[in-house]
Amino acid sequence: MPNLGVPELLIILLVLVLLFGAKKLPDMARGVGRSLRIFKAETAKLRDDDDTTVEAQTQAPAQPAPQPQPVQPQQIQATPAPAPSAEEQARQLEEQAAKLRASAAAQADKRA
Repeated sequence: MPNLGVPELLIILLVLVLLFGAKKLPDMARGVGRSLRIFKAETAKLRDDDDTTVEAQTQAPAQPAPQPQPVQPQQIQATPAPAPSAEEQARQLEEQAAKLRASAAAQADKRA
């Protein structure tokens, strides 16, 4: 992409003046300036947050790690069953919906 020279910038400025009018351009420039300041402030906060997390991670190994306690057989719990697949979940939901429809129909019949 070629660099923009003075003639191209003047043409762009002329098009902006024609589109928005000379009165609205200063307001637009102020709005863009405010947006850039807010953006810079937020990115600076993100960088500060990243710096503090890096410092915390580097300081963490300096502290002694707690000694792991031996696991007794009574404390071991069975691993939960794997989550059902999407198809299995859909089938279960359809069954629940059918049961709810049947109970709603039964209640409607009792009221009638």
